[in-house]
Amino acid sequence: MRRILLVLLGVTLFSLASSAQQKLQGYAVGFYNLENLFDYTHDEGKNDYEFLPDGSYHWNEMKYTHKLHNMARVLSEMGTDKIPDGCAFIGVSEVENDHVLRDLVGQPALAARNFKFCHIEGPDRRGVDCALLYNPKYFKVNDVRLVPYVPDLPKDSTFKTRGFLTVSGELAGEPVTVVVCHWPSRFNGSFYRETAGREVRAVKDSLLRADPGRKVFVMGDMNDDPTNNSMYEKLGAKENIDEVKADEMYNPWYNTLVKGHTGTLKYNGNWNLFDQIVMTPNLLNQKGRKDFSTLKYISHQIFRRDYLFQDSGKYKGNTKRTTAGGVWLDGYSDHLPVVVYLAKAVAGK
Repeated sequence: MRRILLVLLGVTLFSLASSAQQKLQGYAVGFYNLENLFDYTHDEGKNDYEFLPDGSYHWNEMKYTHKLHNMARVLSEMGTDKIPDGCAFIGVSEVENDHVLRDLVGQPALAARNFKFCHIEGPDRRGVDCALLYNPKYFKVNDVRLVPYVPDLPKDSTFKTRGFLTVSGELAGEPVTVVVCHWPSRFNGSFYRETAGREVRAVKDSLLRADPGRKVFVMGDMNDDPTNNSMYEKLGAKENIDEVKADEMYNPWYNTLVKGHTGTLKYNGNWNLFDQIVMTPNLLNQKGRKDFSTLKYISHQIFRRDYLFQDSGKYKGNTKRTTAGGVWLDGYSDHLPVVVYLAKAVAGK
């Protein structure tokens, strides 16, 4: 990732036709829903019984070991289409505890890059949390906190769900904060995700009031598309770079779904794009500017590999899950990962 990227204009990732002599250093950041990364022992107070040897998934050491290997394969390959060293950090959701995260970063594919993790145990009754994996070669962690999801109605005072994992640090020598989310399920109704959008926006606004130069990423499984009210209005994540206002965020995935007609998970044969990474406007080159004196957004991708998809049967073309219909498939996740590419100019020789 330290490799200097020479911009080849109009053809490569960077598409900077007027910057042929500008030397850029590239970075990748990502998000992946790991779909039930549980160990096979019970955590006190958590409803993890499905993932025990006598539970409905008949979860055991062999299946757990395969799951770790499969997740590490994907995580280690994310970002490598453009950045040979992969992602500087990756937000993840649906991880049970510190134990599974230690085992995950201990997998050879991640251990080779010395990946570390940030995690705070949350209140979710199933026991699934968010975490941030990071390569300390590129991302320095300064602060980690879990901002709680606060129910918005008195009747919801007992409602428990994932909070917003907020990790502040330095990327490319600049102050960066990433807020990793897994918003409430669609079974709970849109109101709960709209509440999440409003609360995450308040977190972002608070960070920028304290430090206007801080660059903020909000990423996660939002359980909503970019077009839904939770993302578009409550979080204020907009689709056109030049129209993003100072108090809003840019959502590159909006047009991926609306114009590209693709997403990160399928339901009843149709694509949704719940897995998103959005960013504050100080990460954008607006109005045709090509100023890379500070870290800037370049492009984004849904990370795809043939092995992530069912290649036969009724669900051919769908994501290859770990288990489907009660059958262990030795697969990956019901979601596809997403990656955002960034660049910053560096001094010449």
